[in-house]
Amino acid sequence: MSIPTYEDIMLPFLKYISDGQEYLFRNIVDFLATEFNLSEEEKKELLPSGQQAVFDNRVGWAKTHLKKSGLLCYPKRGFSKITEKGLGVLNQNLERIDNKYLIQFPEFAEFFKPSNIEKNKTQEASSLINMDKTPEETIEYLITDIEKQLADELLERIKSNSPEFFEKLVVDLLLKMGYGSSRQDILQSTGKSGDEGIDGIIKEDVLGLSKIYIQAKRWQGTIGRPKIQEFVGAIDNKTHKGVFITTSGYSAEAKEYAAGKPSIVLIDGEKLTELMIKYNVGVELKYSHEVKKIDEDFFSDD
Repeated sequence: MSIPTYEDIMLPFLKYISDGQEYLFRNIVDFLATEFNLSEEEKKELLPSGQQAVFDNRVGWAKTHLKKSGLLCYPKRGFSKITEKGLGVLNQNLERIDNKYLIQFPEFAEFFKPSNIEKNKTQEASSLINMDKTPEETIEYLITDIEKQLADELLERIKSNSPEFFEKLVVDLLLKMGYGSSRQDILQSTGKSGDEGIDGIIKEDVLGLSKIYIQAKRWQGTIGRPKIQEFVGAIDNKTHKGVFITTSGYSAEAKEYAAGKPSIVLIDGEKLTELMIKYNVGVELKYSHEVKKIDEDFFSDD
């Protein structure tokens, strides 16, 4: 079973608190997870940001929509309680409560009215009423899609540039990630050249107390286990740590072999572009939006 939408959750939520008692949000989440027969994996599935569980987020938005409709209230922080209006709705023996149903209540209609949509754009407004995901989910999944497209374009740009450009890119990324304090600290060449990349040793810290052997190649095909074995053999007398970077990918055998070497890290093209986006290498900020929440400490009595 897939995780229910926040609209699917509304009626079971209201039914659970129908006895008029005050219910802690965490207890409601746990009950609904059982009610919907969610697996442990489904309960732990996170939003793309990793900041909150998807199911918790959806229960939270179901609660918000019911509150804005006047069907429940917050008697104290973290608790929910059904209202007389909510009991009246349950007495209708509805099969479902969703945005289409709640829009009849003036307070919900006012809350749900998109402030940035012109009155004549009824189709866009209707799509918001019918959306399955919560606002946070919608934002995060859209950002994820944008970043996937950006990553694809980054990888194509890297592959179309020169080996010298790739070397500069890798050095810039390592600097941004905190290795060394200058370009001179980053790369001490081991003498190899002309093979579509760089081989060298980087300082793991600014004092140079620990070093990491690095190999970075613009390969087109999949890298197999023999290449990783060669890499491991090459660093035995230099350092116990190594990072292998490529614009392509690794075979299952190569990954399995590296997994048995805790001091070896493999970075493929996908991971490389992910790090570039994270550390702002080769990309720039187009625009940003802040999403804010209540500061619970500000309103605490303690």
